[in-house]
Amino acid sequence: QVQVVESGGGLMQSGGSLRLSCAASGSIFSFTFMGWSRQTPGKERDFVARISSGGSANYADSVKGRFTISRDNARNTVTLQMNSLKIEDTAVYYCYALVQGVNYWGQGTQVTVSS
Repeated sequence: QVQVVESGGGLMQSGGSLRLSCAASGSIFSFTFMGWSRQTPGKERDFVARISSGGSANYADSVKGRFTISRDNARNTVTLQMNSLKIEDTAVYYCYALVQGVNYWGQGTQVTVSS
């Protein structure tokens, strides 16, 4: 059983910063990838960022240069530092952990960016 739990998020003005954290737990020794996706009402869930167990990170073009993903393998946690937030970053952010080809998702956390 793998569990993924997010924390952080909330309301921030445009140009501000927020940090999201995620912890994965279970009987799996390691999680190949951990990352974040986001979703707005009526739209599909979109990729935001991911990081491998070796620390290699990938970002969506829309967040490159503004968001930074980091990972603590010992604790199976991942953090998304979001800077220079834009109104279009408003969404529910979901953390996931990839284990043996299966994505395990958290419950999501709301991020709202106001003008």
